[in-house]
Amino acid sequence: MPIITLTTDFGWKDPYVGAVKGAIHKELENINIVDISHDVSPFHIAEAAYIIQNAYSSFPEGTIHIIGVDAEHTPENKHLAILMNGHYFICADNGVLGLIISKMRAERMVEINIHDRISSNFTTLDAFVSTACHIARGGTLEVIGKPITDLRSITGIHPFVSESKNNIHGQVIYIDNYGNSVSNITRELFEKIGRGRKFEIYARSERIKTIYERYSDIVNFDLEPIKRDVDGKGLAIFNSSDLIEIATYRSNPSTVGSASTLFGLQIDAPVIVNFELI
Repeated sequence: MPIITLTTDFGWKDPYVGAVKGAIHKELENINIVDISHDVSPFHIAEAAYIIQNAYSSFPEGTIHIIGVDAEHTPENKHLAILMNGHYFICADNGVLGLIISKMRAERMVEINIHDRISSNFTTLDAFVSTACHIARGGTLEVIGKPITDLRSITGIHPFVSESKNNIHGQVIYIDNYGNSVSNITRELFEKIGRGRKFEIYARSERIKTIYERYSDIVNFDLEPIKRDVDGKGLAIFNSSDLIEIATYRSNPSTVGSASTLFGLQIDAPVIVNFELI
């Protein structure tokens, strides 16, 4: 039996997560359900895309991923089921899948059309659960939807490169548990535009001229620990997703602070890379 994962903005206080799991178990008694996250900021598409994009490939092929963020069914927010890279994704056509599969090709895509058979208005509990359970039983996508070829895209979510090719204007799309602020500027774009030039990253009040591969690269381990004085110091790395991340060394939002708290790098805050003029 395949795995069904859940990524939502429901949080843990309300009954919604439990209700979705209960509905799945009603249909498939022995199904394995895995929570990826229920702490996505409400209706934040880019954050949901970042989380699922960095988690789904750790699961075996055939896994079914329900993404319950901004999922109300409307004429402008249709429901989709997609097979991509051996995985199934069920969500609204709100741009989240466009962000996830921007560099991959979907094998099959359908617009879910079973809503006339469902009376509830709890989208993730009804259409998404029914679709996921249908797939888990071995059903095909074409039975629950009509084939489509295009996905909705979101404007303003990708970094902007200036006409002079000397600047990249990005923004924070995710803040992790340590308060590190992840931008939407990829290593690929940085290297393509920078071409080895010197640079400076402007992240609110912080100015950074080096991008590390690991947080600990900022530490001079030749010095005695008492002389290093790097805890809480700002730095930039290319994180595991090859995105520029602004962090503080050994950050803790509750004590020494973090990039999000010390530098004001909340969701959607600007991150700008200025390259040396040539």
